[in-house]
Amino acid sequence: MIMRHLKTPIMHRIVEANGILFFGGIAADDMSLDMAGQTRQVLEKLGTYLDEVGIDRSQVVSANVFVSDLALKQEMNAVWTDWFGDALPARATIGAGDLGAGTLIEIVVTAVRER
Repeated sequence: MIMRHLKTPIMHRIVEANGILFFGGIAADDMSLDMAGQTRQVLEKLGTYLDEVGIDRSQVVSANVFVSDLALKQEMNAVWTDWFGDALPARATIGAGDLGAGTLIEIVVTAVRER
């Protein structure tokens, strides 16, 4: 069964298929923030989306992190590791160049609903 959650004009933020949850790209709302601030804001939004479907951050199994400048990766890593703690997902960090005006980071994650 496929379930769709949090519809926007162009997508559903979360699509669930057979217990696997796919989250569309998440970016910060405040583009004036530095990398640490945008990362924190993105992860807070992810937390809200996880709550919406009744799971928690320990169920995030994979992430693709798109950053506009790989030189800022360490700032992102500090917030990332603090937020996930010991439940770090598998991850790739991709230098994406232009993510849009002021956007420093966008993440796409996959989570699982444990049965």
